[in-house]
Amino acid sequence: MKNLNIELPALPYMMEEAFKKLKINFQFVGNDTKKILITSSIPNEGKSFVAVQLWQMLAESGSKTLFLDLDMRNSVLIKRLNMEFEDENPVGIDYYLSGQCEYEDVIYKTNVEHGDFIPCINLLENPTSLIEDHRFEELLDRLSKEYRYIIIDSAPLVAAADANVIATMSDGAVFVVRNEYTSRKLIRTSIQQLEQIHCKLLGVVLNRESVSSKSYGKYGYYGYDGYYGGDREDK
Repeated sequence: MKNLNIELPALPYMMEEAFKKLKINFQFVGNDTKKILITSSIPNEGKSFVAVQLWQMLAESGSKTLFLDLDMRNSVLIKRLNMEFEDENPVGIDYYLSGQCEYEDVIYKTNVEHGDFIPCINLLENPTSLIEDHRFEELLDRLSKEYRYIIIDSAPLVAAADANVIATMSDGAVFVVRNEYTSRKLIRTSIQQLEQIHCKLLGVVLNRESVSSKSYGKYGYYGYDGYYGGDREDK
C-alpha cells in the first residue's frame, strides 16, 4: 500500500468536543452500519470538513476506517489537506471507476493511524454514470469486508444526482447544515430525498458559524427529531 501524508488542523476545544460526541454516537449504530455518507443540501455547508474530522476520530479511536472522496465534481481535499503522495503520478477513485487502475492502486495508507484514504485526483463533469457502474458496487462490497467504517464524501444532494445514487448503496447518512444559510424548505426536501431512497438518516450536524469567520466555527450533533422535528416556520 502506498503512503499519503495529509495535514489536519488542530481544532478549538469546543469543536473537538462536538466531534467527539459525534464519534461516540457511531458506537451505537450497529455493526451493519459501515458505509456512511456525509452530505448536505447545497455546496459550502461544511460537509467535507465534517467528513474528514469524523474519519480522523474514528480511525484514531482504533477502528479501521477509510475515507472515500466521491465529490468528483468539486473535490478540494488534495489542496485543503496539503496532500503529499509517495508516488509522482498518484491515482484515485476517478481512475479506478474509469477502469484505468485496480483496487489495490487507489488505497493509500496515511499518517493517521488506522486511517486509509481513496482520493479524487481529477475532477469530472459527469461522474454519475461511473458511480452507477458495477465497478463502484464491487468496490464498496470489497471495502466493507476490510474496514469497520467507510466515510463517503459526496456531492450535495440538490446539486447533483451523484449523492442520491451513492445513498442507495450506503448504510446511512449524516446530513450537514450550515446555520442561517440553507432554508428549512430545502433541508426538508433533501431529507425527503433520503427517505424516498430508504437511506437511514443517522443524524444532522449543524454548522453554527459562517464560512467568512476566521474561526472554524461551532458544530452540534442532533438526531433526526432534534433538528428537523421542531415547529419553527420554514424560511
